[in-house]
Amino acid sequence: MLKIIKNSLFVMVLLSTLVGCGATPLQESTGQYLDSTAVTTKVKTRLLDALGTKALAIKVKTYKDEVQLSGFVNSDRIKTQAGLIADNTVGVERVQNDLIVKSRM
Repeated sequence: MLKIIKNSLFVMVLLSTLVGCGATPLQESTGQYLDSTAVTTKVKTRLLDALGTKALAIKVKTYKDEVQLSGFVNSDRIKTQAGLIADNTVGVERVQNDLIVKSRM
């Protein structure tokens, strides 16, 4: 299953190269967009490798080398681990870890 997900991420990166976007002060240039897409894919792949299916609940967005993690996870350990994985990925300058730990009632 992880192989299918990794292959899907690879295809998404390839398809994103077909999409162009103009550079404005509030948007990335085409080159920056492609770089951000590649970083997002690297982070998602590393999260899947380290966390397995738990990583599927984590959304990753990248804008100009800054990665934002969001979603709900089951423990502080997973939140911390995800942040460290993202932070130690090549091309990531800063991580905004907005993951929320589910409360246990």
